[in-house]
Formats: sequence, C-alpha cells, structure tokens
Amino acid sequence: MTETTALDSAHAAMMAAPQDDGARLRFYERLADCELFMMLTKESEGENISPEIFDLADGTFVLLFDREERLAQFADRAVPYVALSGRVVAQMLAGQGIGLGVNLEVAPSSIMIPAEAVNWLHQTLEHTPDQVEAAITEVLPPTGLPEVLLSALDSKLTTAGGLAASAYLVSVRYAGGGQGHLLGFVDATEAAQSALAKAAGEALIFSGIEAGAMDVGFFASADVMTAKLDKVGLRFDLPQPDEPTIYQSVIPGSDPDKPPLLK
Repeated sequence: MTETTALDSAHAAMMAAPQDDGARLRFYERLADCELFMMLTKESEGENISPEIFDLADGTFVLLFDREERLAQFADRAVPYVALSGRVVAQMLAGQGIGLGVNLEVAPSSIMIPAEAVNWLHQTLEHTPDQVEAAITEVLPPTGLPEVLLSALDSKLTTAGGLAASAYLVSVRYAGGGQGHLLGFVDATEAAQSALAKAAGEALIFSGIEAGAMDVGFFASADVMTAKLDKVGLRFDLPQPDEPTIYQSVIPGSDPDKPPLLK
C-alpha cells in the first residue's frame, strides 16, 4: 500500500475545503516543515546547486517531491537531486519568478504552486513575534486562545529539541496598561533565540491568528519570572538530546581491585 504522507493529508484537507483559510495555511505549514527532494541538472558542488528548471505555459517551475521514491518514479531514471526543507526552498527561490511543482503525477498531493505563492510563503516565514521589552506587572493563566494554536505550538516545539529546556504560555499585563499573551522560553541559548521566536511566529500565522496576539520572552531557570510562569502557565517540555555514551577502555592492571592475571 502506498504511504500517505503528512503533505498528502494536508493537501487532501485543503482540497476538500477550498474556502477554508485554515486548511490552506496548514498545507503551507506542512510544505515549509517537510523535507523535499529537488531534481537537479547535475550533482551539487558544496552549497552550489543547479535545479532542473521547467518552462511551462503557467510559468517557470522546479520539481520537488516529499519522498525519494516519488522522485525516482517521476524521473524513471537516475537523476541528481538534493534534499532541502520547504522553508529553505522558499528562501532560495523568492523573488526569482519560479514556482514549485510538488509531487507531480506521482502522489495525491500533486500540485503546481505559482511564484507569487512562493514569495508569500517566504515573507510569512520571515515574521517573528515581538520580544518582551516592557515591564511585566502581572502573570495570569492563558485564556481565549484557540485549540488550533495550542496544537500548532505543541507540534512546533516538539521539533525544537535541545534549543531550550521548556516554554510557558501565559497571559500578561504590562506597565502602562497593555496586555496580551506571552510564550516564555526557559534556558534557551542566545544562538537559539531567533529560531525559537520564528517557530512561535509560524505557529501563530499558520493557525490563522493575528501576528500581534503573542509576544515571546527568554528567561533563565533561576529568574523570578520563571517561577511565576511555572505557577500559572501552560507548560511545553521541549525534547532534550540524549546524553552521549562515553566509552572508556580499561587498561589491564589499572583497576586496583582487579590485578592482571600473570602467566
């Protein structure tokens, strides 16, 4: 039986409800998140790649497949290719007038995505929520956020393993009278903060929520604010990488309780 991929499922949901903006957003989210195999004209040379370009009546396209087997089925011959995430493809092609031919003729998710949609996807992925700068005066349990956003955050943060210890979603009130929601990350490295903020932004946008509905913040586990987040917030535990196994060779005679055998 042919495998149904996450992209197939998202595409089917979008086609079943053409007026549903949420279903369309979730399809683009899956496209951005998944690994895609791009057909090339020749083997890649380091970071330099040469995509196979097809000029069709509807525009210029590159060909992408969400499984290597699907690419092989379409090409029906050995062809060079490279694996890239959908977000990297959008970044690479934005502004060049090139669309995406995804899973053409080999999967139920076969679709032609025009260059204008590629530009939109790139711009969407570039958005990040505002980081907290105003003083927080009160931290409260989160209220009024739709389940679709909570599910999206859970999915996004599951893929951010090792970038932070945990995250908390809360309602906050700021000095000066402002209020809103905050996603607070705990013990995130400085290098990971941009990636985490973008992940939060994508969860918002692809859930159909206004970009300003949530801020992000970064805190150390010893901060007073972290204790407040833990008391009332909705907690997300990010997966942590396994500790490396350290193998140590034992030299005969090095253990004083086990002297080497003498022959």
